[in-house]
Amino acid sequence: MDARLDFFGNALGAKVLRHINSAGKAASESGLPHATQELVKIRASQINGCGFCTDMHTKDAAHAGETAQRLHLVAAWREATVFTEAERAALELAEQGTRIADTAGGVTDEAWADAAKHYDEDQLVALVSLIAVINTYNRINVINQQPAGDYRPGQFG
Repeated sequence: MDARLDFFGNALGAKVLRHINSAGKAASESGLPHATQELVKIRASQINGCGFCTDMHTKDAAHAGETAQRLHLVAAWREATVFTEAERAALELAEQGTRIADTAGGVTDEAWADAAKHYDEDQLVALVSLIAVINTYNRINVINQQPAGDYRPGQFG
């Protein structure tokens, strides 16, 4: 399976990706826990059917010490007992923020209030930004049919 185009090797594509990466880096350097960041990226990528990002972020999370059990349960986080209340709030916000077109009101006040109980303002900015960035990457990769499975942790720096 080949991608529709070499987005990473194209000069314009590389320029666009550098800007998206800069936004992602700013958000990832916040006080938002790294494990939470990866869980959010994995869940949004699962919802969007982005194999490339699901592969990348599950491998990065495992490489950083995340357990296989938690990684296997991200898709069923509501029924799983292995996530903290803060992580559950972040996953709910990620799901609603990813499925924003599925509901007329977007993210519910309840989901926002729950996240705000666990995260300060900077962390909320980071969380919202990470949800937006991973959804951007998901769309680029899904549209381009970027193949999944060959990612190596740290491959992109």
